[in-house]
Amino acid sequence: MSQQAASRGGTVWALVITSVAGFMAALDNLVVTTALPSIRKDLGGHLEDLEWTVSAYTLTFAVLLMFGAALGDRFGRRKLFGVGLAIFTGASAAAALAPGINELIAARAVQGVGAAIMMPLTLTLLTAAVPAAKRGMAFGIWGAVNGLAVASGPLIGGALTEHVSWQWIFWLNVPLGLALLPLARMRLSESYGTGAPLDFTGTLLASGGLFGIVYALIRGNIDGWTSATVLTGLIAGAALLGGFVRHGIRAKNPMLPMRLFRSRAFSAINAASLLMFVGMFGSIFLLSQFLQGVLGYSPTEAGLRMLPWTGMPMIVAPIAGYLSDRIGGRPVVTAGLALQAVGLGWFALVLSPDVSYAAQLPALIISGIGMALYFAPAASLVMASVRPSEQGIASGANNALREVGGALGVALMASVFSSQGGYESPVAFVDGLEPALWVGAGVVALGAVSAALLPRRGSAAVAAEVPVTKEREPVSV
Repeated sequence: MSQQAASRGGTVWALVITSVAGFMAALDNLVVTTALPSIRKDLGGHLEDLEWTVSAYTLTFAVLLMFGAALGDRFGRRKLFGVGLAIFTGASAAAALAPGINELIAARAVQGVGAAIMMPLTLTLLTAAVPAAKRGMAFGIWGAVNGLAVASGPLIGGALTEHVSWQWIFWLNVPLGLALLPLARMRLSESYGTGAPLDFTGTLLASGGLFGIVYALIRGNIDGWTSATVLTGLIAGAALLGGFVRHGIRAKNPMLPMRLFRSRAFSAINAASLLMFVGMFGSIFLLSQFLQGVLGYSPTEAGLRMLPWTGMPMIVAPIAGYLSDRIGGRPVVTAGLALQAVGLGWFALVLSPDVSYAAQLPALIISGIGMALYFAPAASLVMASVRPSEQGIASGANNALREVGGALGVALMASVFSSQGGYESPVAFVDGLEPALWVGAGVVALGAVSAALLPRRGSAAVAAEVPVTKEREPVSV
């Protein structure tokens, strides 16, 4: 086999392994939502307990992402990728076997730990395996798979729950994880970051701050936004994150150097990602309930009718990756966020208790194209905005902001929904959903404005401006 063919084979294997791993981690964000009634029937528990089956995963995922990336940079990205994958796979089996609701919540939290270690390393491992000239297309495929996982979680969860059992939303991860573990060992190359000592102070500040804020966002609609629990979480979380920023400015080797945010490219794409996930997560959370609770579709039927939105990344994202290589990521991701905002606004305009599927279809298609145009260029822009040795840090920070955005989106849009409507009747549901979708559209539109502030020359030019530093040799553990 020639060296070129071997290199091409390594690229394909890296793309398959990292895309499937990313799919598993992204899928479990929303896969549980359509299974909650069945879980409550089998395991019991109050509404608050059911909320935690969703929130426990998001919480641990968000607060440990940057620490997971830092561990990979320090001890080896391939090695830690395998550790995270093993934790995620084992916790998935534990969730499927959970005898009670508390055990399920605990397993979901451990799943989030595994995903936090595994997910940020998928991009760094893929970047190391793919030549720079072909990264746009590779990131396009990776983005398509991850975008599909996020958006199709309710469909997959609903179909498995309806036709098999809710346990299979977790069993699905087990054979995939067991297949990927030896493949990652054999097919991925080891790489390391800067070699700086682990930043335990920064890790504690970031994790504590994100925990406080995400916990408060999750509890806001349960305890009330002015309750002592929520206010304490918000104030303490903000104070700890303020300390994290100060630490990132003054420390010698911080986990997330604040100097990265001096880059317009890094700041703009991370702001755009945060805002995109606020609008998208909150919208999917409410629209999946609208299709079932108001229009009367089964979980599977609702998921199938959302395919013009959820399935579009598989078609458009590779094209978006190609376009980002040709014209730069800035115009592609800006157009994608603008279209996503238009799609949500369109849905709000046509919304009614008996809206036909034909009336919904244009909004679903526009939203799908917009989401697909965002995912691939966003990944490429994040990785191109920093030095190669700092790509693990950048990936962890971006993914953490996206997860926090998802939690914020669900909390924000659910708060708007409950203040204007409710579950009492189809009309009440629409009364709450319509203003919530307008809020989501506005937030994503702000993301488009942020993306428009990216450097005009695109990701390739940004990467050319970033000085390349020599990666260190493996460290002994």
